[in-house]
Formats: sequence, structure tokens, C-alpha cells
Amino acid sequence: MREQGEMDQDIMPGLLREYVKRKEFKEGLQEASDQYFGMADGLQSSHESSQDHTHGRNGHTTNRPAVIYVKPDAKVIWRRLKINAIAAAAIAIITAFSTLWLTGYYRNMEQSSSNYRELRRDMNTVKRDVNAQNKVLQGITPENIKNAAQNNFGATGFLISTNGYVVTNYHVVADADSIQLQNAGGHAYSASVIYTDAESDLAILKITDADFQNYKTIPYVFKEKTAELGEDVFTLGYPRDEAVYGQGYLSSMSGYSGDTSAYQISIPLNPGNSGGPLLDSKGQVIGIISGKQAGLDGTSFAIKTKTLAATISKIPDDAIEQPVGLPVKKNNLNGLPRTEQVKRIQDYVFMVKVF
Repeated sequence: MREQGEMDQDIMPGLLREYVKRKEFKEGLQEASDQYFGMADGLQSSHESSQDHTHGRNGHTTNRPAVIYVKPDAKVIWRRLKINAIAAAAIAIITAFSTLWLTGYYRNMEQSSSNYRELRRDMNTVKRDVNAQNKVLQGITPENIKNAAQNNFGATGFLISTNGYVVTNYHVVADADSIQLQNAGGHAYSASVIYTDAESDLAILKITDADFQNYKTIPYVFKEKTAELGEDVFTLGYPRDEAVYGQGYLSSMSGYSGDTSAYQISIPLNPGNSGGPLLDSKGQVIGIISGKQAGLDGTSFAIKTKTLAATISKIPDDAIEQPVGLPVKKNNLNGLPRTEQVKRIQDYVFMVKVF
């Protein structure tokens, strides 16, 4: 019995020491958990104890300490994961933008944006032009077309005989359906094409209107000799709906590209002057205005009267009632002031309307 009591005394201190160690281990785990998650109250501990029934040699039962399961707070973990995720996202964004900058993406994007703005401006311009054209088209009516036709004027012509023969340019009447000649008083006469010469750019017309009456005389004559370089010259024509006077000098004895059938003159002209008379200071017709050189103001051309005479001689006999002879003898303009010369020839110069 004594030996049995001594054994019990030896076992009891050992169990106490084991219990103390386990308790210290438990407290150490709890402290480490609090330090790791930053707050002690964020922990939820569930203790599941199971008693380990140990039987000693004497048959007594002893309770072993419970095992502790530590369960961290989910909110605390989420906050830490969220901070890590935000940091990783920030690093990714910085890396992406740095790569785009290094590869020149933003420079290309800026150039593309500039090209887009320029294209947009061009498209807006085209849109405005189309809208303007649509407004014009919407305003076109049969009545407007009729009025435009009635107000059509394109060139000039002048009498070469008292019985109604008129000279103008071929390019004025080419492909014309009908022609009217309007004098300074506003009276219009129907006319037809008698003969054309595309090479010399001349056309001979005949007034066929029943209201037309032959003239008694023509105040000017056609100069047979060649004009002189530097001569003072003038013209009268219809670049608009009234007679326009122009003056200058003969600047070359040949026309465009050395054409010897024409003169070069220094008179500012407009398209409506084509077919008008070119006269010298004595009132003699020395040429027929034919046009001007593109891009050079004041450089114009006139077909010589000898070329006109050669063209008239080619007219077939059956195309005219009687031969056309250019007046060359009686000049009623010689010695008159320029204003008086212009006044006297106005009734013999016509606006040519082509339809």
C-alpha cells in the first residue's frame, strides 16, 4: 500500500506540469493570432473540447485540456486582400500606360485625331456646298429656265453690208439651235447662219426677221492694208447687257503662237467681246475680236480684215442672195472725236444671243 501511494504522488506532479505546458501553448497561439490579424476582438474562437479519459494505474479518470481551433474574422481577411488587389491593379495600370507611351501610341493617337478633325472640316465644307446646290436646284422652275433663255447673251457681231449680213466668231454660234441679234435700242432680230469657217473662227450670219429693214449706209469702212504696230485701236462689244467700250494699242503683228492671220492687242476684254469690231483712230475696221490669252490680262487677239475678206470669198453663190462686198471707200468716222465715232457705230453693233 505504501508503494502504491508513492506512485500516485509521482504521477500527479507530472500531469500538472503537462497541463501547465499545454495552457502556455494555448496562450501563445492566441497571442500570435492576435498579433497576426491586428486585433484580438476580431477573432472568433470555437473550442471543441474532448475529454481524454486516461486511466491511471489506480483506475482514476483525468480530463485532458481541450484542443483550440482558431477561426479568423472574414472581414479582416477581405480588407487585407482588397488592399493587395488595389496595389496590384495600380501597378498594372502604370505599367500599361508606360508601355503605350514608350511605343508612341499617344503620338499616333494625336495624329489620328488631327487627321479626323481635318476630314471632318472637309466633310462639313462638302455638306455646305451640297446644301447650297440643292437650294439652287430647288429654285429652278420652267419659268426660270424660260426667263434665263430670254436673257441669254454671249457675244457680239456687227454689220458688214447694208442688207443684213453680220460677222461674228464661229465659236459663238457653233451648235446653236437659234440666234437672235439685238441692237443698242433693245430690238431683237432673228438670224440664221449662212457660212462658217472653223479654222479662221469666223461665221457669217443673215438677219431673216421680217421686221428688219436694210440700212442705207454703213458709217465705217474695212481697211485693206495691214495696220501698223503701236496703232491706237478701240472696240465696242457686249460682255454684258449693254455696250462696253474698250481701247488700247496694237501690240503685235501676229496672234497667238505666231498666227499671221490675227493681231495681238492690249485691250482688256471679256468673253462677250468676241465677234466685235476692232477699229483704228480713223474709224476703219482692222479686225474682228476673237478672244484673249488665258492667264494674261490685257493680252487679246483680233482676226485681220484680210482673213475676213478671204472667208467671204469662200461662201457658195447659192448660199446668199447677192454677193457680199465689204465697204472700203466711204468712211464717215474719219476726223470725228472718239465719243462721236462710238455713238455713230452703236446701231451697227449687235448683241448675239444664242439658244
